[in-house]
Amino acid sequence: MIGSAGFIAPRHLKAIKETGNNLLATLDKHDCVGIMDSYFPEADFFIEYERFDRHIDKLKRTGIQMDYVSICTPNYLHDSHIRFALRHGADAICEKPIVLNPWNVDALAEIEAETGRRIYTILQLRHHPSIVALKEKIANAPKDKVFDIDLTYITSRGRWYYISWKGDIQKSGGVATNIGVHFFDMLSWIFGDVKENMVNVSLHNKAAGCLILNRARVRWFLSLDYNDIPEGIKAKGQRTYRSITIEGDELEFSDGFTDLHTVSYQEILAGRGYGLSDARSSIQMVHHIRNAQPIGLRGEYHPFCKKININK
Repeated sequence: MIGSAGFIAPRHLKAIKETGNNLLATLDKHDCVGIMDSYFPEADFFIEYERFDRHIDKLKRTGIQMDYVSICTPNYLHDSHIRFALRHGADAICEKPIVLNPWNVDALAEIEAETGRRIYTILQLRHHPSIVALKEKIANAPKDKVFDIDLTYITSRGRWYYISWKGDIQKSGGVATNIGVHFFDMLSWIFGDVKENMVNVSLHNKAAGCLILNRARVRWFLSLDYNDIPEGIKAKGQRTYRSITIEGDELEFSDGFTDLHTVSYQEILAGRGYGLSDARSSIQMVHHIRNAQPIGLRGEYHPFCKKININK
């Protein structure tokens, strides 16, 4: 595993353990990895890439071949660490977003073909029971039906966020990529290809726009700003607000997230994991959003846009 001290690493450690596998070695430049004691206390740990790379090579030369490399590092490093995995004869299991740019997907596809190894990504919403049921419902609806959807996701972040790599658009891809890519993947998975992708607001801590998919019109709003949370939610002491409405009906999927990484690993081990071609659409979507010129409050836009100063 590369990135064992990160926020998402415990979900991967749990998935590796619950699927009956063993963690040989792990790398992170930070040494706050006490979580390892709960899962794989015998795993070798490195804080320097060079020593980690040498260790993996020594394992191979003694007949110990790693099957997978789990990648939980900052977004901008995914591409390099996927290449590391394939170069050492392993398949890669990478957190989303798998890469930041569409052309990175193309380059990795070439390396995948050259090495014969596979690159998998974690798209856990595709395994959520409510999302799976929605996909089936949409598939059985009249084929000419275009659904109206509002997506709202506000997850408050403190000042630390903007100092960390997550606050650097060159490293994280910005708000839409870092907190929204799995929602965009889910929407395109269910409602089809993108026909139009308009951006109304693009700030360092929030973004909003309108997506026209084959079978849906989606007004979306993503924010890291506590001030955007509805007053009723604040009154409950909550710092996160998530809502998806389809034709005015709320999609309930607050529960059931706990084991989705484990399910993802089970599917990968069974040969049914999601790969580069599955991730391509959402990577193209967030890349466009990151680079688009916002049009302001024109056309279809999310109602939360009215509450913010788009010029700040």
